[in-house]
Amino acid sequence: MLQLSLVDRVGSRALGVFELAGAIATFGAHAVVEAARPPYELRELLRHAYQFGYRSAPLIITAGVAVGVVLSMHTRASLERFGAEAMIPAALAIALIRETGPLITGLLVAGRVGAGIGAEIAAMKVTEQIDALEANAVDAFKYLAVTRIIALMIAMPLLTIMMDFAGILGGYIAEAAASGMSWQLYFERAFNYITYSDLILATLKTVVFGFLIAVVSSYLGFTTSRGTEGVGEASTRSVVMASVFIILSDVILVKLIFFFYPVVSG
Repeated sequence: MLQLSLVDRVGSRALGVFELAGAIATFGAHAVVEAARPPYELRELLRHAYQFGYRSAPLIITAGVAVGVVLSMHTRASLERFGAEAMIPAALAIALIRETGPLITGLLVAGRVGAGIGAEIAAMKVTEQIDALEANAVDAFKYLAVTRIIALMIAMPLLTIMMDFAGILGGYIAEAAASGMSWQLYFERAFNYITYSDLILATLKTVVFGFLIAVVSSYLGFTTSRGTEGVGEASTRSVVMASVFIILSDVILVKLIFFFYPVVSG
């Protein structure tokens, strides 16, 4: 009986996960359809793009510099064993632009923006502000969810580029302190092995990250319950679930990039 009960619980949890994933997928598909239909709520879209992009820039730049310094120190410690110190700028730039920069940006934005979207929409849900919008003939789904989804999809590539170049700058600071390398030589070596396909493909995949963060957070906000307790739960779950979706989607996107553009992996 105990073993049967355990199997039942595991099966019930698994079904719950698939049900939640299906509901989020349906929510996202509905958002894609609504995004193509007027009205487009440009004022709200621009306001959210400013909030998600410009206000997140200090965090992204600071984190980028710190990541660049740390990566540079670890890269130097590894490459010194093989006498390949000259490859430090290129190795750092490749690691940042291809993978580290986009992934860290996605996780940071999930923590900052995802939690905010989930909490804000959940608060409007429990205080019946969404019902008030609907009573005033406003499409609450488009006004609250679709505008945030589009705005975050626009902001993510820009934030990723900030992260990449802030990380390279941090790497230069660490390398200049360690070896006295000039900035001209450092940046020449850093971009010697970087192609446009590296930058463009790695940056464009963050559009998917932005879509996932906004869809998951908006869905949890719209489906919240239990008053103020539900607001806190929606905020926390938004961060956790968005981070998990980012990591899983990153694995899939990297495999797709390497499959369709094998030169990028060489």
